[in-house]
Formats: sequence, structure tokens, C-alpha cells
Amino acid sequence: MTKQVAANRPMTPAEWATLLCLSLLWGGSFFFNAIAVRELPVFTVVVGRVVVAAVLMLVLLRATGQKLPTGRRIWAAFFVIGLANNAIPFSLIVGGQQHIAAGVASILNAATPLFTVLFAHFLTADEKMTGNRFIGVVIGFLGVAVMVGIDAVQDLGSHVTAQLMCLSATVSYALASIYGRRFRTMGVAPLVTATGQVVTASILLVPVMLVVDRPWELPMPSVAAIGAVAGLAVLSTALAYVLFFRLLASAGASNLALVTFLVPVSAILLGFLFLNEVLLPRHLAGMALIGLGLAAIDGRLWRALTAWRMPPPADGA
Repeated sequence: MTKQVAANRPMTPAEWATLLCLSLLWGGSFFFNAIAVRELPVFTVVVGRVVVAAVLMLVLLRATGQKLPTGRRIWAAFFVIGLANNAIPFSLIVGGQQHIAAGVASILNAATPLFTVLFAHFLTADEKMTGNRFIGVVIGFLGVAVMVGIDAVQDLGSHVTAQLMCLSATVSYALASIYGRRFRTMGVAPLVTATGQVVTASILLVPVMLVVDRPWELPMPSVAAIGAVAGLAVLSTALAYVLFFRLLASAGASNLALVTFLVPVSAILLGFLFLNEVLLPRHLAGMALIGLGLAAIDGRLWRALTAWRMPPPADGA
């Protein structure tokens, strides 16, 4: 019973701050992907992302006095999470972004909470779906759709394979979020878990990249493409996954999945602030819906409204 209350409790202000920071880091990944994929093939982009991130995180691990475990059971779990949370979804999303716009990919990526809440209901004992959680997810998804706009939604009828690739990535992310909870019970620190997954993803993907992309035959990429891969590795992977596993351990898979609603918000705000992009009324309307959805899932607003509507107790009762 204690575990159930802990998993379904509202997130603390510190956890919300971590979630917002994570959304900024992952919001940039669609932008970085769009730049890198113009010049580099899919597996080269993904391998650059995970290998550089693995090196950085191994250095960080050593600097903090931690080390990777040696047990076979833990390494088997590392390979599963590396496959489900890095190798598969990264490759699918980058492949999909060869054919569809980042806005469309963001809409599809926002389906992750739907899959996470559904899978968590059947696969966990302490993250069962509740009415307010489901309603909040639906409202949040509508907010993402409104924010990206009608033009992007109309594009959903084309490039079906690319869209299915992005949707498949959300299924992989959802399952990885639930599977990743076990590292806490195994006594593996968040930084160690994050490092283990990018190391195993690198081991899995490097041979694929060498066979499929033959990188030695590619022309030298531009500074922009190299910088995009570096941004993916340092910001959207190394730093992001340290925060990811720390938040997963404290807030649970369903709460963590809310970050996919905030990623498009982050992308639009970054474009408005740094790229002189226009902030349209639909962006504000979408962000308002997303905020309402987050409030519904968090539960505090609903409990406050319920308490306000309840009549006061009669005298002498």
C-alpha cells in the first residue's frame, strides 16, 4: 500500500522543475535531428549520439567515484533498456524525420503517455490508470495537436511508414519507462543506469552502422551537422538521461511520460526566443490545454475543486 501511494502521489516542485528541464533537453533533439539528418544517414546520427554520450558519462561516473557493476543480471537489464530506450526509438525517430516534419513527429511522440498509462495499468501493481489520469492524458494530447496546428495534422495522411516508425518509437519508450523502474529495486544508482544504457546501445548499434552506413565512404559533414550530433549527445542524451532516471526513480513511469507533452512547448518557445519564430495564438491555446492536462493528471486541482464543491458539515454533525 505504501508503494502505491508513493507512485501515485502528486509530483513535488523539485520533480516538476526536473521535468521541465528534461523537456528543454529533449525538445532540442527534434531540432538537432533535423539538422544532422540532412547530411548523415540514420545509424551514423544515432551512433554519434550514443557513443559520445557513453564516453562523457563514463568520465562522469569515474569522476563521481562510481563504477559500472559486473553482475550478469544487471548487464542483461542494461542491454534491454539500452535497446528499448535508445537503440530502437532513436533509430526510428531519426528515420522518420527523413520524411516528416519535426512538428508531425512531435504530435506522434506525444502518444507516449497514452501507451505508458495503458501499459503501466497492466504491467505494474502500483501505477493503475485512474479517471483523472486518463482524462489528463487526452487533454494534453489535444493541446499538442492544437499547438502544432491544422497544417501538420493534415500531413498525417502522407508518409505512413515514417509516421508508423515514430509511433513505434513511442511504444518502445513507454515499455522502457516501465522496465526501467527495476533498476531502483536492484540498487543501481540513476547515473550508473543512464551510463549502462548508452554503453549497451553503443555496443548494439556500432556494428549495424558499420555494415549499413559504411561511414568511411561518406563525405565530410559540415560544422552544423557535427554540432547537431554533439548537441544530441551532450544535451539530449548524456545530461537528459541522468535527469530521466533520477525522476523515474522518484516520480514513476506515468508521471515521467508527461515530458512528451512539454517537449513541443519547449521547441516552440526556444524557436520564439532564439530563432525569431512567431508565437501564434494556437501555440498559447495548446500550451493552456497542456497545462490543464498536466493539472488533471497531477490531481491537486481536481481535489481542490472537489473539496470546494462539497457542502460544509451541518452544525452538530
